[in-house]
Amino acid sequence: MKRLQRFYLWRWIWVMGMLWCVLPSLAQVNIQGTIRNASTEQGISAEIYLPPLSQTFTSDSTGKFVIPKVKAGNYELIIFSPAFELFKKKISIKNQDLNLDIPLNEITYELTEVVISQRREELFALRRLKEIEGTAIYAGKKNEVVVLDQLTVNLAANNPRQIYSQVTGLNIYESNDAGLQLNVGGRGLDPNRTSNFNTRQNGYDISADVLGYPESYYTPPAAALSEIQIIRGAASLQYGTQFGGLINFVIKQPLKTRKLEWTSRQGVGSFGLLTSFNSVTGSVGKFSYYTYFNYKQGNSFRPNSEFRSSNFYADLHYQLGKKTELELELTYLYYLAQQAGGLTDAQFYEDPTFSNRERNWFAVDWRLAALKINHEFSDKTQLNVNLFGLDATRNALGFRTNRVSQTDVLSSPRDLIIGDFLNGGMEARLLSKYKIGNKDAVFLIGNKLYFSRNSAIQGAGTNGLDADFSISNGDFPTYPNQSDFTFPNTNVALFGEHILYLTPKLSITPGIRWEYIRTESEGTFKRIDFDLAGNPIRDTTLSDDRIFDRSLVLFGVGVSYKPSASLELFGNISENYRSVTFSDIRIVNPSFQVDPNITDERGFTIDLGIRGRYKTFLSYELGFFNLNYDGRLGEVLRAETRINADGVEIETGRVIRFRGNIGRAQMYGLESLIDWNIRNTLFPQVEKLKLKAFVNMAFIGSEYVESEIPGVNGNQVEFIPLANIKTGLNFGWGNLLGSLQYTYLSEQFTDASNAPQDITDNQSGIRGAIPAYQIVDLSLSYAYKLFRLETGINNLLDASYFTRRATGYPGPGIIPSAPRSWYVVLQMRI
Repeated sequence: MKRLQRFYLWRWIWVMGMLWCVLPSLAQVNIQGTIRNASTEQGISAEIYLPPLSQTFTSDSTGKFVIPKVKAGNYELIIFSPAFELFKKKISIKNQDLNLDIPLNEITYELTEVVISQRREELFALRRLKEIEGTAIYAGKKNEVVVLDQLTVNLAANNPRQIYSQVTGLNIYESNDAGLQLNVGGRGLDPNRTSNFNTRQNGYDISADVLGYPESYYTPPAAALSEIQIIRGAASLQYGTQFGGLINFVIKQPLKTRKLEWTSRQGVGSFGLLTSFNSVTGSVGKFSYYTYFNYKQGNSFRPNSEFRSSNFYADLHYQLGKKTELELELTYLYYLAQQAGGLTDAQFYEDPTFSNRERNWFAVDWRLAALKINHEFSDKTQLNVNLFGLDATRNALGFRTNRVSQTDVLSSPRDLIIGDFLNGGMEARLLSKYKIGNKDAVFLIGNKLYFSRNSAIQGAGTNGLDADFSISNGDFPTYPNQSDFTFPNTNVALFGEHILYLTPKLSITPGIRWEYIRTESEGTFKRIDFDLAGNPIRDTTLSDDRIFDRSLVLFGVGVSYKPSASLELFGNISENYRSVTFSDIRIVNPSFQVDPNITDERGFTIDLGIRGRYKTFLSYELGFFNLNYDGRLGEVLRAETRINADGVEIETGRVIRFRGNIGRAQMYGLESLIDWNIRNTLFPQVEKLKLKAFVNMAFIGSEYVESEIPGVNGNQVEFIPLANIKTGLNFGWGNLLGSLQYTYLSEQFTDASNAPQDITDNQSGIRGAIPAYQIVDLSLSYAYKLFRLETGINNLLDASYFTRRATGYPGPGIIPSAPRSWYVVLQMRI
């Protein structure tokens, strides 16, 4: 605890000291210009790369672009646009800005898929966020970007094991519903519904309630995404307080060069999988648009696992003036899934396809809206204002006793939880590049206002088989889990970051975030006492109104040192905070109890790393992290207790998970990623060939260093495999592209007690470790004119494994992962 206190004392001294470290910067210039069609003179939106800088830039719809702060020297400028010849030009940078007029020639012949892929990779290599993108600062931060167009993977099912294969250290719960929900964690953070990340779409929140219930029931389809941005713990200063950082899904922008483009993707796969994705995009005058409709249905590999979903999205842009753009985004998702329930260890090893739950259902109705205003006061100052809102419902229905082996009693009522989420907010950001005398400086200031009024009703559901989500407390008045709560939440935040250039090679970025959080609960719950024969003897309705008011300040600072344009050393330390959620306080779960004195979590994250690129052969990143987690919420195994009719706490005789503040935990480790272009190294003249290899390795240790709970001190932290390895080949010839990937995760615990796996367990399935597993995936695609055929086999070697022991839905119990499966998708673009 003393170490943590020393950190909070020194953070003030350190960060405030950094604010005075503004030293003169040496001469740097801008490269700017226009990219145009050589035949029509029309501006072209193109991707721009300036080796050896490991960054990409993009021209706007009029062809204009700016590459800021380039040091003097000789460079090769590369420009890529799919319908035009690849442009390369040697340029020399001296002590003044360079203005360029660049004509591109249209391609009059057909390019192979490998050639297009190779040209893109000359631009992207391992994509990282630039120091400044739009109105955000990423200098000195650990960040990773998944560029979807570079992947040959199962996009139809949003397969996260493949999509996030080059993101270091992620731990993924694998669901079997074609990627309707994303369950991603890392560095010891619970992957359940990605609740330890601030999850956004195009920069605005999409989770149920950012503070009160930060679970993500909606994940956009991979086919609609241009990239996925992941910023680790340092993201807490700009985007929220979460320990995990930020995951931002960036949906494709409207096409500016055509009035209409239609893309259609129709797919089939194992276990009745059927997918249909259709998008249209284009521009007419000042108006541009991108919209899609995505439909999925399937049965999964277990009985009682059918699902279907419909997802619509529209992005409408209107150019109000040369410097002002208005954007409206609308999202709608509905899905209904039957849930086969969990298994005990004994059931899993006997038959992982078994299910004894046919009455469990889950439904999501998600409606998102966002209105954005982007304004450029000048080429140095930009403003972004984002108004956003959510109106959504999540219903969960089923028989979910922690005695997983128990057969469902068909005449009994099912447990029903109805969650209604109504929230909205405004986030404004102002970024400006300016000078103090002759010194360069960049600052970002912003604020966020967020309001929500969510509700949660728990009680008796119907005793039928179908997905009937109507409350039936009147028919079953003695049902024990009954509550009705409203949760008003208010969040006000102010944040700021500042890039200070100490030398042309060294920059430091201090940041600060102030948060005011008011979390309330208003409602009632029932306490029903039973005698030893199971007869109700007392029925009491109790109110539970609470108000949690708190304000806090988070600090952070990042450092970036670039000894050359192709090499960067970076470091970052940032404070984190996570609020107790209302599900921790008031949702009754038969599989675990919640400590009534549960409190918020605090801590900090340190990242140190090196990243860069060697010519066109090798891209790499090696990093060390330390996550200090004080008051970590977690679960331990202990005897269940309840208050009897006399107000005395007694044991029930069952062993359950107990959720509360376990203690202070430390997670630390090495994360590395190497991407080797074998073709450029060994066969540079073979234009039709694509051959690359990658190795993504994370080795993570952990320990509970302080805990008042017996048997926890010195234990490993849950959800952390010691070894997390993903490696593979990306290959191609002509119009054929492919990828072969191997995934290995070592054993990991699921509770702070470090309970080992017990394969004889025939009761709950919620306790015990997750054994090590290894998976192989193969994906292929072939393009011909307007068509592309994609196919592949996931879990090629048909491994039997699981990644999750669920304490609630979709369990409780072991949730088996999918066996060998195949998919085929036909895409047409006109």
